[in-house]
Amino acid sequence: MTALLEVTGLSRRFGGVQAVQDLSFAVHPGEVVGLIGPNGAGKSTAFNLINGVIRPDRGTVTFDGEDITGLRPDRVAKRGIARAHQIVQPLAGMTVMENCLVGACFGRENLPVSAAGDAVREAASLTGLTERLDDYASTLTTAGKKRLELARALSARPRLLLLDEVLAGLNPTETERMIGVLRRIQARGIAILMVEHVMRVVMSLSDRIVVMHVGRKLAEGTPREIAQDPEVAKAYLGDAPEMAALAGGAR
Repeated sequence: MTALLEVTGLSRRFGGVQAVQDLSFAVHPGEVVGLIGPNGAGKSTAFNLINGVIRPDRGTVTFDGEDITGLRPDRVAKRGIARAHQIVQPLAGMTVMENCLVGACFGRENLPVSAAGDAVREAASLTGLTERLDDYASTLTTAGKKRLELARALSARPRLLLLDEVLAGLNPTETERMIGVLRRIQARGIAILMVEHVMRVVMSLSDRIVVMHVGRKLAEGTPREIAQDPEVAKAYLGDAPEMAALAGGAR
């Protein structure tokens, strides 16, 4: 199968720190790939390189056969890549509908406002926000704002969704609800590349997992292969709960 996203030899240095070095992996259409690693492994930098927040020193990012290396984030979005961030920043003075219209109008289909309503309602249905479309974003709980972040990204009708720790800060009940949202997105055939520290979620949702350590790719494989990889265990040495989650969540 031809890759939808292909990252090849991606590298980026900040002063004396090599944040990402020679990183290569692919995401295929409809596939869910987890990008994991200890804190400081380079995961968020990799996301920033993929969607154009920063430019790589070396390497290429190819999406649907097109070289998009270094394109601005707005141009990357129009190619069909949307991102949901860990720290949500909704447009607080606007409604949920208006927030999502921003995603629809500046996304892959470049929809005019008059035609964007269907995309927004689809995204709201997927994320459980249908009843909140007319509410101001500022009235949502933290969990609601996380779902709004997802809905705004989905309103862009992406082919690939970058999820940057969307479960961070949620309690167990909210986490379970968000897992349900992610499963509905997964069922729609939207490819997902997710950075996440909730290991049982990564292990249960991912088709494949890429493990980063000190900027490099340490391992790649199925959840079960990653859970049994001694080099991965060594990278997570000292973090018993994470390793237990890796082993317990593997499918």
